[in-house]
Amino acid sequence: MDIQIPMKKIKLLNPAHPNKSTGIINGRSSGLLNWNDIAYPQMYDLYQTLLSNFWKAQEINMQDDIKQWDSLTETEQDVFLRINTQLASLDSLQTPTMSQVADYVTDSSFKAIFAVISQQEAVHNESYSYILSSLVPLSEQNARFDQAKNDPVVQKRNALILEAYEAFRQHPSASNLFRLGVNSVNLEGIYFYAGFAFFYHLARQQKMLKTSTMISYIQRDEMQHAFLVSQFIRILLTENPELNTDENLQYIYDSVHEAVELEKEWAGIILKDIQGIDLDEFGLYVEYLANKRLRQLGLGNLYEERDNPMPWIHVFSDEMINETKSDFFEQKSRTYTKVTQSNGFDEL
Repeated sequence: MDIQIPMKKIKLLNPAHPNKSTGIINGRSSGLLNWNDIAYPQMYDLYQTLLSNFWKAQEINMQDDIKQWDSLTETEQDVFLRINTQLASLDSLQTPTMSQVADYVTDSSFKAIFAVISQQEAVHNESYSYILSSLVPLSEQNARFDQAKNDPVVQKRNALILEAYEAFRQHPSASNLFRLGVNSVNLEGIYFYAGFAFFYHLARQQKMLKTSTMISYIQRDEMQHAFLVSQFIRILLTENPELNTDENLQYIYDSVHEAVELEKEWAGIILKDIQGIDLDEFGLYVEYLANKRLRQLGLGNLYEERDNPMPWIHVFSDEMINETKSDFFEQKSRTYTKVTQSNGFDEL
């Protein structure tokens, strides 16, 4: 049964309400943010982690990649441009979506965090444009963006995300917010990785190293966004037990599985002519990532437990980029684990 708990935009100021929010949605909050008086104090640490990642595309000098561009094969150049604009199209969805979510969240600390995420997604989008402007003329850039818009495989892939995002945009409810969150984790924690793998494959051949550096910054951000949204989902289900249903937990598994299959399908098309990337191995890698995302949500693995099956990509992995433990939750059961103020936040 679909539980439609209605939501409405939060007033900017509610003087009669406490500063510490009584709930992340549909709670009571003045709208004033005192980081020393918030419902989930660990959110301040996550906020600081996001801020510490601040970077700008222009900080990376693309001259070496510009010199190498013509030495890439025609196939490598084509795949490079297709992946770049496809990733940009996904990030284009995140900036307005995170901003809209903030309008309906009661807790001011989460409003601030979603504002940072939205800003970082705008930086990612600019970064892809910065890479393109360094390598090809505007006419080629525009043609590639049109290609990303019209590619039926890309449209099919994006439909999973867009359906959930548009549902919340048109009908803001707790249930639709939950589904938006799940698919945000899919987008940031699963969808980007075929593209990342291609750029890292070039890097291990000492090709386009400046691009791979920028991609590693983007991946670090996306990994932490996926982690943060996972925590948001766990708190949402904890504070709203009517959402903590078998149906919704199954929705998580089904959506993650669909994202995995779509990412495999995309990789099978975009990477099929790239020598040195084993598509079967990549498929296992996506399943490995999916298990990690599910553990972040406090759930058990969907796929067979395994180590990273792509050893060459380990230097670019979440663990190496974050430089800390990244398998945040190791619960083996397929049951939901509640988040409290004292658990679930100190492993990032």
